[in-house]
Amino acid sequence: MERILIKDTKERIGQEAQIMGRVMNARLLSNVSFLQVQDYTGTIQTVWEKPIEIKVGDAVEIIGEIKEEKRAKGGCEILGKELKIISTSIEDLPFDLAKKDLNLQLTTLLDGRILSLRHPKIQAIFKLYDLLIKQYGLVMRENGFTEVKTPKILGAASEGGANFFKIKYFDQSAFLAQSPQFYKQIMVGVFERVFEIGSTFRAEPSFTTRHVSEYISLDGEMGFIGSFEEIMAMLNKIIKEVFERVQQEGAEFLAMYEVNDLPVPAKIPAVKLADFREIAKKKYDYEIPASTDIDPEGERLAGRYAKEEFNSDFIFITNYLWKDKPFYTMPSKENAEETEGFDLLYKGMEIVTGSQRIHDYKQLVENMKKKGVKPDGMEYYLDVFKFAMPPHGGWGMGSERLIQQMLGLKSIKEAILFPRDVKRLIP
Repeated sequence: MERILIKDTKERIGQEAQIMGRVMNARLLSNVSFLQVQDYTGTIQTVWEKPIEIKVGDAVEIIGEIKEEKRAKGGCEILGKELKIISTSIEDLPFDLAKKDLNLQLTTLLDGRILSLRHPKIQAIFKLYDLLIKQYGLVMRENGFTEVKTPKILGAASEGGANFFKIKYFDQSAFLAQSPQFYKQIMVGVFERVFEIGSTFRAEPSFTTRHVSEYISLDGEMGFIGSFEEIMAMLNKIIKEVFERVQQEGAEFLAMYEVNDLPVPAKIPAVKLADFREIAKKKYDYEIPASTDIDPEGERLAGRYAKEEFNSDFIFITNYLWKDKPFYTMPSKENAEETEGFDLLYKGMEIVTGSQRIHDYKQLVENMKKKGVKPDGMEYYLDVFKFAMPPHGGWGMGSERLIQQMLGLKSIKEAILFPRDVKRLIP
């Protein structure tokens, strides 16, 4: 008999069929047994009018008659006739995968990641993540962006600063990419609009709920812009379209986290950083520390402000200070101390950093000098600006932070299959 998928069982009510999958729950009574079996397409209940021996987590092959059952998920169940255990655990599971919620400490959850990922509610995180990646790529292409894949082993640190990983590259020193920044700018000169979905690496010493050392960035870069507001408008459009599709396709998984809607305003509100610092002080009696542009508490309050004033989960913070931004960020035309740079906050956390970039060679070199940035190892990047680069800009979006905020997860590490941070290198 040929295997059928669980999603197709409702089309074969009254027929005998074979399914294969994993036992996710088992109620073994004296005269009847119930098994919840899952394959990659869904879950179905199988009913056995006899006692059987089975363990949660076993991989099984079942033959039985598909019966209509309106109370069951999918509208049917299987009256089991033959059961074959394909593979069984040689040790007891360290936690109960049959529970609706695992309710484990984060350390336990991650130490046992190879098994905790099998839990349906945790699977839902990565089903939604899959939809996010899929829809980001589709929507970017629909808006004229070409996907590129750029090197992750570089001759110079792309973001400067200290948070980079230095590695041995044959007989040279190299760096893991902190972002695809240089290459995506170069590619604007080729395709005008480009995007990338790829790994980025930060030697981030912070051990927090929002920092990791490796994450997947959703980047975009576009040319022939008139202002950084055009970049923000495009990003707004992209996120709105992506969220609408994720909500439509992923409603089942969102419901597991009691998320019924993913609203994105047609025009996300924006406020200058300097203005929000005053708002935080006057409205919320909080002074953002002078040592930072905006701290986590400031971001949280910005999210609160967006909700209270605009009923929005999103808000742009714009015009970050020149001293705090990378050398390629365009200085503000109105105020030389500010930049044409922005962050996008989602539910009180920064998920996107973006800006208009400097496209003039002389201005770029001068800005590097002012910031004390040496061109060593970046000549290939600088040279492209000698050959008529258009005005351009773009963004980098943390995909895992977006999922974290979407579902209200306590830590970004819950949104990463196998997270890497200052303390964790396994599994």
